[in-house]
Amino acid sequence: MANLKDEVIKADNGNADLIHLDVMDGHFAPNITFGFSTIKALRRYTSIPFDAHLMISNPLKYLDKFIDAGCDIISVHVEVCNKDDLDTIIDKIKSKDRKVGVALNPDTELPDYVIDRLDDLYLLNVMSVYPGFSGQKLIPEALEKMSKIDKMLKDENKQVMIEADGGVEVNNVMDVVRAGAEIIVAGSAVYSKDDVSKAISDLRSNAQLAKEVV
Repeated sequence: MANLKDEVIKADNGNADLIHLDVMDGHFAPNITFGFSTIKALRRYTSIPFDAHLMISNPLKYLDKFIDAGCDIISVHVEVCNKDDLDTIIDKIKSKDRKVGVALNPDTELPDYVIDRLDDLYLLNVMSVYPGFSGQKLIPEALEKMSKIDKMLKDENKQVMIEADGGVEVNNVMDVVRAGAEIIVAGSAVYSKDDVSKAISDLRSNAQLAKEVV
């Protein structure tokens, strides 16, 4: 946390496709990370899209600030949004030409009011750990949930990507991709390694292999 600029640059140099930013408020998630000011400061150091995952209780209140900070994709948690909230959030993000994501905790099912707005979503973040702390193990039941959502998206011909977030590493990324994930979030699996570029490359290679096998 004291060296976020260099960590972002490492990911950039390692050919990461996105920088996934976990924003926690200490209320919805039992931890506090950083906010829009930090993101705005980091924006100048890379052109890689910023994928902001707002694990906060009142995303609508701060939405404009995250947009202004330079976030390209903004995901909010369905657990803190009713239908009216989500409609307002989706419309505001899209009006600023940003991409919209909806995140689901491991024990949350996809509600109908999200399904009704699938055409407006870029991604569904199907969390495979409970929000709050890095280094957790992937919850196996999350793979079943991804597969179920993936089948629904294909049956309905919806162009929404599944994002797998939590506990993904080189030894299970193939299973995650086979379950339908197209965006892989990796924290400890990348930054706990001495060579960030190799860690990213190894994850990508296994993910691509899984798609080829399928």
